[in-house]
Order: sequence, then structure tokens, then C-alpha cells
Amino acid sequence: MARTESTMLELGSLAPDFRLPEPLTGAKRTLDELKGSKGTLVVFICNHCPYVLHILPTFVQMARAYKGRGVNVITINSNDVVNYSDDSPDKMALLATEYDFDFPYLYDESQVIAKAYQAACTPDFYLFDQDLKLVYRGQFDASRPRNDVAISGEDLNAAVSALVEDIPVSSEQIPSLGCNVKWKPGNEPDYYNS
Repeated sequence: MARTESTMLELGSLAPDFRLPEPLTGAKRTLDELKGSKGTLVVFICNHCPYVLHILPTFVQMARAYKGRGVNVITINSNDVVNYSDDSPDKMALLATEYDFDFPYLYDESQVIAKAYQAACTPDFYLFDQDLKLVYRGQFDASRPRNDVAISGEDLNAAVSALVEDIPVSSEQIPSLGCNVKWKPGNEPDYYNS
């Protein structure tokens, strides 16, 4: 499994807008419609990445708790589904149902949104404040498949807690690590080191 770190988009960056389809419902969803009152967590995931599947049950539980604190979660799949059919929209809907997502799982077929966020890996986390300014982009926690570190979500939880309690989020942030975004051939962004 290829290991890729997040690009660590500059803190304070504004969340790029989007209008993307949600395979489970068939609806097109926008950032403005989905943002939270206290904050918004945008996460690039996919259906087959072992790093995503490793944390997914814990992440889904945490996302429910965040919603109750005014932080909405939005997940996006930007992988090339021609060469990685496990990430197809049909399978996205199955994953969302299997894990009982109560947050949207959107499909970025053109990969334009992944590029706008400078996404590099799955999972890649972006926490924005109520003004949609980036306050955290880093790891979920130190757990990885096969490293025997318990899954806790402590890094992301600390950032969300600081945000909702109006405490500055620490700028010392460890990049997320996961599988690389599966770019369509010839579509790799300039910032991406394959």
C-alpha cells in the first residue's frame, strides 16, 4: 500500500466551494448548504483504502458527536473509478449504508475539488471555522493499519474541541497519512508528488 502525506494546505485558507452529487440520494449538494454553524470538516476518503477502513467505524461515531456540537462533516471521494472500480458511486452508496453515514458522501468525478483543496491522500482532513477558514489539516490520530496504536481520533478531536470552545487550534499539526488520491492518467496536480 502506497503511503502519501497530506499537503498541509495553508492555515487560514478559505474552503473552496463545490456542488457535487451524493450517490446515496442522487442529490447535488453544496458547501453552503452543508456547512455547520460552528465549523465544517471536509474529509477526502474512498471505499477501498485500508487507512480509511481502519478508522471508519470510530470516525463515523465521532462525526455524529461533532454534528451535535455544530460541526458538520462532509466526505468526498475523488478517485479515478475507471481504474479503481471499488470506488464507484454505486459502491460509495453501499459503503455509506453499511457504515450508517449520517453525513454526505459526495463524488468528485472531475477531481477539480480535490485539486482545489490540494488533497493528496485518503483520508485527508480539513477543518474550517464558521467563516470557512482553515484551522486544522492533519492526522486523525497516530493509529495506522498494523501499527498497534489504538484508534482514538485524538488529534482531530483536540482540534474540533478547541474550535467549538473558541480556543485557538494549535498550529502544530501532523500531516495525515494514507493512500494517494487515485488521479486520472494525466490529471495529477502540480503539488502532487507521485
